Amino acid sequence: MAKTTKLTDKRYAVPFVLITTLFFLWGFARAILDVLNKHFQDKFDISITQSALIQVTTYLGYFLMAIPAGLFISRWGYRRGVVFGLTLFALGSLAFIPAASFEGFLAALFVIGCGLTFLETAANPYVTELGPRETASSRLNLSQTFNGMGCFMATLLVGQFLFSDGSSGNVDVPYGIMGVVVLLIALVFTRVQLPEVQAPSDVASHASSSGSLGGIFFFGLLALFCYEVAEISINSYFVNFVTGTGWMDKLSASRVVSLALVIFMVGRFLGSWIMRSIKAERMLLYCAVGTMGCMVLTMLNLGMLSLVALILNYLFEAIMFPTIFSLAVRDLDAQQKKKASSLLMMTPIGGCGFLLMGWLADHSASPFLPFIIPLGGFLLVACYAFFLVRKANG
Repeated sequence: MAKTTKLTDKRYAVPFVLITTLFFLWGFARAILDVLNKHFQDKFDISITQSALIQVTTYLGYFLMAIPAGLFISRWGYRRGVVFGLTLFALGSLAFIPAASFEGFLAALFVIGCGLTFLETAANPYVTELGPRETASSRLNLSQTFNGMGCFMATLLVGQFLFSDGSSGNVDVPYGIMGVVVLLIALVFTRVQLPEVQAPSDVASHASSSGSLGGIFFFGLLALFCYEVAEISINSYFVNFVTGTGWMDKLSASRVVSLALVIFMVGRFLGSWIMRSIKAERMLLYCAVGTMGCMVLTMLNLGMLSLVALILNYLFEAIMFPTIFSLAVRDLDAQQKKKASSLLMMTPIGGCGFLLMGWLADHSASPFLPFIIPLGGFLLVACYAFFLVRKANG
């Protein structure tokens, strides 16, 4: 059992709260994609595979912009990185208003993806530094709880707007509102100061002296990529899956997704609390085994039990991103974290895995078969967690 300790220092309370608001914003922006797939399939009469370009375009922005974002933040600091990211985020959202074609919407989503990359590259490592090293995973999970809240509100509100009364709403409205709100938050961040935190000398010494650091970090990078493949693919396929099986209509499906994301949010909150007493790598292993079990039950086509397993999966996967991220950068000093974060923030390109999942859905007789993709992703996460547990036990 890990010794329970405080989450953050008092002097970092305000920066911690401000940065945590950003987690809500990008959770909201990314979760809208989960209802956009079905909306654009109906609006433009395209297949699941074609609608997967929504994820491909957005997360291509992450892949292409991650290293530039890391360099920018290393040179100019966290606050300017956040402001620049918010500005791109707002411009991409407002670009939905004049866009009239599927290609135009994809271009706007690419700009949003670039902006979100700056936010996540800055916020994730910054939160791990705002307190004791021992509670970095717990602290990041707590901030990521608000990411889950953003996801839940996006699917509930936008899904209700787009799918209510059997008609398709105008997607310009939610994106236009989001663009204005994000611009206002960017203005707030131009007026605040975020301290540039330096790691303690013992952490820097450990990082520079660890010969196996590179291998461990890149294993974490691979694990995070596989998690992104699994998580984004499940979210993007959810509405298509439950409507394709005839279990419910689009509006009901968007509400069930919202319920699943509430469970996701609760999972991050519980994980943050539990990991103050249980080592993060062991918690990650337990949850990875849980997600694999849920995927197997979903693929077995057991009716309502499969649906329950799919929803329960959100509880187990909730802690994975912040936990893998914090474990991957745990032994790095402050400057190394900025560089490592830019590499880790390339992993949302795993969202392109939905392209393969969509292809399987379009070309397979069974809507259950595509879940083999996230099952493989969670298996790799389990291997990473098992390796860390073995290493911790000597």
